[in-house]
Amino acid sequence: MIFTSFPLDEAEGAVLAHSHRTPDRVLKKGTVLDAAGIAALRAAGKDAVIAARFEPGDIAENDAATRLAAAVTGPLVSAGRAGTGRVNLHADTAGLLIVDQARLVRINRVDESLTVATLPDSAVVAPGDMLATIKVIPFAVPGPLLERAEALARDGRAPFTLHPFRPLTVGLVVCELPGMKESVLAGTVEATQARVLALGGTMLPSRRCAHATDEIAAALRDMLAEGADLLLVAGASATVDRRDVGPSGVVAAGGRIIHFGMPVDPGNLICTCEIAGKPALVLPGCARSPRLNGIDWVLRRLFAGLPVDADALAAMGVGGLLKDTAARPLPRAKAAGKPALPAPPAEKSTIAAVVLAAGKSTRMAPFNKLLIPDRAGKPMIARVVDNVLSSAARPVIVVTGHRADDIKAALGGRPVTYVASPHYEAGLSESLKAGIAALPAAARAAVVCLGDMPLVTGRIIDRLLAAHDTDQGRLIAVPTHQGQLGNPILWDRRYFPELLAMTGDGGGGRRILREHAEAVAEIDVNDDAVLRDFDTQESLATLPPRLRPAEPKVGDVA
Repeated sequence: MIFTSFPLDEAEGAVLAHSHRTPDRVLKKGTVLDAAGIAALRAAGKDAVIAARFEPGDIAENDAATRLAAAVTGPLVSAGRAGTGRVNLHADTAGLLIVDQARLVRINRVDESLTVATLPDSAVVAPGDMLATIKVIPFAVPGPLLERAEALARDGRAPFTLHPFRPLTVGLVVCELPGMKESVLAGTVEATQARVLALGGTMLPSRRCAHATDEIAAALRDMLAEGADLLLVAGASATVDRRDVGPSGVVAAGGRIIHFGMPVDPGNLICTCEIAGKPALVLPGCARSPRLNGIDWVLRRLFAGLPVDADALAAMGVGGLLKDTAARPLPRAKAAGKPALPAPPAEKSTIAAVVLAAGKSTRMAPFNKLLIPDRAGKPMIARVVDNVLSSAARPVIVVTGHRADDIKAALGGRPVTYVASPHYEAGLSESLKAGIAALPAAARAAVVCLGDMPLVTGRIIDRLLAAHDTDQGRLIAVPTHQGQLGNPILWDRRYFPELLAMTGDGGGGRRILREHAEAVAEIDVNDDAVLRDFDTQESLATLPPRLRPAEPKVGDVA
């Protein structure tokens, strides 16, 4: 592949390395230049472009990514469509992802142009989760390099495999000693049931017995008779030796001990066993805690149908220090007594909406455009916010300034968050900055809506939300109508600092769009709603009849 600056006279058929905005169109990175594209570049004052031209035997980025994805993809894994040299691979079912790190390294060492990235080894995935991504770095790669990577990927088993979870039936024997608190026993059952259900299994009614070898053996035999696929023993006290009560109960039930202990903390004192061809575990004391520990790692492999032998357990030592880490943030010293409750889930990432409603409406004088009701009695700002609320954007933040109390009254009890713009008179950018600064940490992007655009529907906003895709490089989404850029605009979080640095009436937003043209996804809309704001009295007459205002009232004045 030749990558250089081409004079326009020699650029036809080359692939653009960077996006270019011309007076009537955008030529995006990756566009194959034709005569019309070259003419548009000339009209924009260009006489040369940085581009790539393929050589004989080169494979285009999307074709190369598709081929490499096919080579590394095993059963129960689906490949998406290629775009910008990337193919994402997703799980067809819930299961455990096992990665052959050595083979993956060999594939990634073929050439810097070909990359395969996966989730960590032994990651638990749900249906539809992304497992891996293939990215071809340049616009094309030499065919022989791609063939080498394909051959390595197909030499033996796939470099990563998805092992589906089996719907195992689990029997739990809970041992007790005189004086044990009921809350401890109940906590063990509750935590175990949560683990089993999370992996798609079912629980037989748990059995309680004395902390004695014969009683444990009898309970285990009963569980086998009831159809248990996996047997668990929760001892009344920690197992300290292969010959302790719990393991002895397994042996007395006709089983055998496979391995005692594991290099994972918490979870060191687990004992892996087998009875009548069924796996059995004597659980360590951390079984009563719902927090991540070695039990989880063993159960995942058993539900995935993978062996839990000495080699598998030894490999768990890398990353096996779970004690008092970010993955297990509650130290043992603070967890005494009542079993710890599950940690609250991390706040789910969202795409938020910011509605700008702080201006003085000077062009509509003497009326305030946002407060003028339509013929149904609904103020314009209420119409705008209702459209936003009908979309998937959450949370919805309304920026107020001039007549803030009246704006809030117009919105009644709608589920929005208000934030004041103390310097709204300095221009639109001040209101925008107030809204961006108020976004929660979980907001991965925000769609900025104008309070005087009541024709923008929730469906249009949802199309912008759907276009946002960091994997594909679609970080900014802009609606267009007949080639004109409109509003609202969706911004990825990485551009929030630039938005916060804007000044004046918001023209800086268009500058940011130009500077990041290759990150812009233009969403063609058949409706001119995305171009129409209503900020003069004359413009109100162009609204659809049902949205036109009745005679403005005194309370509607600016």
